[in-house]
Amino acid sequence: MLTRLTFFAIAAFWLTMNGLLWRAEYGSHQDETPVPIELVWRKLLTAPDASSLSVYQNRDRMGYCEFSTSIGQEMAALDADRPPPEGLAARAGYQVHLSGNIALGDFTNRLKFDGHLNFANTRAWREVSLRITAHGTAVEIHSFATNPSVHLKITSDGGVVERDLAFADLQNPNALLRGLVGNVADTLLGLPSLATPTAAPLPPWRAIRTRVKIGTEWVPVYQVETELLGANFSADISTLGEILRVGLPGGISARIDEWGKP
Repeated sequence: MLTRLTFFAIAAFWLTMNGLLWRAEYGSHQDETPVPIELVWRKLLTAPDASSLSVYQNRDRMGYCEFSTSIGQEMAALDADRPPPEGLAARAGYQVHLSGNIALGDFTNRLKFDGHLNFANTRAWREVSLRITAHGTAVEIHSFATNPSVHLKITSDGGVVERDLAFADLQNPNALLRGLVGNVADTLLGLPSLATPTAAPLPPWRAIRTRVKIGTEWVPVYQVETELLGANFSADISTLGEILRVGLPGGISARIDEWGKP
């Protein structure tokens, strides 16, 4: 009798604990918990796997993109049977790489992009470079944190145009447009005077931990979003830092292929 009671007690305890764990993991997929955006940013910079996403406009596939980190690249080269060495990020800092291509409208040539971001081990950015090519034209952007300006180079059949733009201009769409095409934009677009204070502080990102359904499974994610110039930007990021979905204005989104599978 004592043996049987002990068995039932252990079985009841096991079922109760597993039920509670299941509820915490799967039963509360609608719960939303605010998290610091810094936590999500740290997860992104240390993601062990690359994020390969298909790009869509509404339901039409228009291209792909891939996001990877230097941490993931170094970990891929390590012995799988050994733990990664301590201080991996402290030695190398952080680097992220974004590349891909998309089709725009009726253009026969696709728009290709390739960018790198370098960060110190404190996660402060140090250098950014981006190259975009399409239809015989190349746009290159390069900037260092130590120099509060962005160098812009546009190469096309008509020649080469190079400009240096102050960081302050990047927060002012009107000033940025004038920096690219000159004051003729005032007449063509009816923009207000440069003296008009159109620049505003960048909006904050909001981040929550929630669950989304991918295929037939509910998966824990960090969901981040912000609003800029009246448009909404959002992303779902796995708890390991993999980008699962990005939502952009104009019906454009990038997501893993498993996202829409039943």
